[in-house]
Amino acid sequence: MNTYSEGQFDAVVIGAGHAGVESALALARTGFKTVILTLNLDSIAFMACNPSIGGTAKGQIVREIDALGGQMGINADNALLQIRMLNRGKGSAVWSLRGQEDKNLYHRLMKKTLEETPNLKTLQGEAVKILTENGKVSGVLTATGGIITCKAVVIATGVYLNGSVIAGEWKRSAGPNGFAPANELTASLIDLGFNVRRFKTGTPARIDGRTIDYSVLEVQDGETEIYPFSYISGGVPQKQTPCYLTYTNEKTHEIIRANLHRSPLYSGMIKGTGPRYCPSIEDKVVRFSDKERHQLFLEPEGADTNEVYVQGLSTSLPHDVQKAMYRTVKGLENCEIMRYAYAIEYDCIDSLDLKATLEFKKIENLYCAGQINGTSGYEEAAAQGLIAGLNASLKMRGEKPVILSRSDSYIGVLIDDLVTKGTNEPYRMMTSRAEYRIVLRQDNSDFRLTEIGREAGLVSDERYNAYLKRKEEYALATKEIEKSVKPKDAESLLAKHGFPPALAGLTKADLVRRGIPLIEIKESLGGFDGISKEILETVELDAKYHGYLEKSLEQIEKAKKLEEKELPKDIDYLSINGLRLEARQKLDKIRPENLGQAERISGVSPADIAVLMVYLKK
Repeated sequence: MNTYSEGQFDAVVIGAGHAGVESALALARTGFKTVILTLNLDSIAFMACNPSIGGTAKGQIVREIDALGGQMGINADNALLQIRMLNRGKGSAVWSLRGQEDKNLYHRLMKKTLEETPNLKTLQGEAVKILTENGKVSGVLTATGGIITCKAVVIATGVYLNGSVIAGEWKRSAGPNGFAPANELTASLIDLGFNVRRFKTGTPARIDGRTIDYSVLEVQDGETEIYPFSYISGGVPQKQTPCYLTYTNEKTHEIIRANLHRSPLYSGMIKGTGPRYCPSIEDKVVRFSDKERHQLFLEPEGADTNEVYVQGLSTSLPHDVQKAMYRTVKGLENCEIMRYAYAIEYDCIDSLDLKATLEFKKIENLYCAGQINGTSGYEEAAAQGLIAGLNASLKMRGEKPVILSRSDSYIGVLIDDLVTKGTNEPYRMMTSRAEYRIVLRQDNSDFRLTEIGREAGLVSDERYNAYLKRKEEYALATKEIEKSVKPKDAESLLAKHGFPPALAGLTKADLVRRGIPLIEIKESLGGFDGISKEILETVELDAKYHGYLEKSLEQIEKAKKLEEKELPKDIDYLSINGLRLEARQKLDKIRPENLGQAERISGVSPADIAVLMVYLKK
């Protein structure tokens, strides 16, 4: 095949899903000439599965992306059909925003964002080989023979690498939603030294909303008195589209059990490892055989379509079984399927091959982000994309990389889990993975991360000025909440909530810790003039969980001491006496950057860390 020059760029981003767009934007916005290469321009930021952004732990990630200067939150706010706060009945550490999105509008907004960004070219084409010279990236070869020369590459291929779509006995080489797969790049990755494995995910059917009987379903409305994903969005829509709740039943389960032999999950046709926390309905029925029903949400795909997504009914059963199964569900008795459900298998890499910057350990300036790293979810992908693109930019500038810690952010937890522990199944972020989640609330994401994004050159003046205003408001509100209150002035408020009169002076924060809402304290005792509702919530939560926060901050300080003890890059773990064999092998493979990371490696014990500390002193 003849080759030709497709152009010279500073960076190439392969893939334009949620990881790819954030990578490309981070590179271009920090001044680097970038090309984003995608198999199909119509698949830019496409929501191949759930038409939503956010959710438990994922809402936190979206706000962190926004605080760092990313795009996901802004475009999610502009494409909202509905937004809600999940887990209201639990502690604030697990409150999470979730937005129902107009998926076609979100795609168009992100495509437009890319097209209007200076330094960024959008190009339709397939990458088939990563070119290198002397252990460094030098370019990308396309399927048509085009050579794009560059200094850095971010691979963000999603589920397209050797993608296979499966339903029942039917299997086809394809990407999601009928898009073409990328069948040649995997061989190049193996040649470069990547460890490649096979994962699987799936999606439910889309049904015609005109054939649903909504009158028998439970309505799930959005919230209008709520903050949006982005700190620079004006607010949320006051008119929102409802979702609906229904359930499977024993008849549904009977059809599934009777056709398990036709499921590719059980026939052996599917070889890839599927997601533990988002299983198909046939997997749920088998694993949770004692459950009489499973919850389903009916969610609109957009304002311009009748398609409705059936969350909770993902399957790879044959089409005839799907049709019978869906029609057993209350409200769906006469439903018409517009797109059948399917499973998809794809190639991904072992994330232990990556540094904490998301750079490949064996090739300089080659980064990976998103589902190629073994994760699932738009939000996890976007977060990795932003960090990979930003670190590629910082390296080309000769500046220090952005490596977020587990105490900084959910993004820090996500990446640390990937590069320190690895994953043997599609990784999904959950609040339980974050040991400092009381500190990592979504209401304070900008206070934790915006300065980091600003220093890295990604946070715009508009975003930074909004942050400074909030910071000023927060300081005033914090000062106000610590003001003393005379016992007599607080008497009626205490009595209203069943408390005896105070015997001594107390602060407004003390009243919050007794369970009295701050809004009532403000109305009764005054103060907090000019403070936004969102800042009031943050200072209220800080006061309410003051004791827990102090303990968490003490633990964070202890952890930082281990993080500060760097490990030499050329350390020979295999020759260190006193280390157990498993620890030597794990440390040699992962090559942790500091003692803190070494401590978190599975198979490395506290005794091994003690040996390492003695070794470092010597």
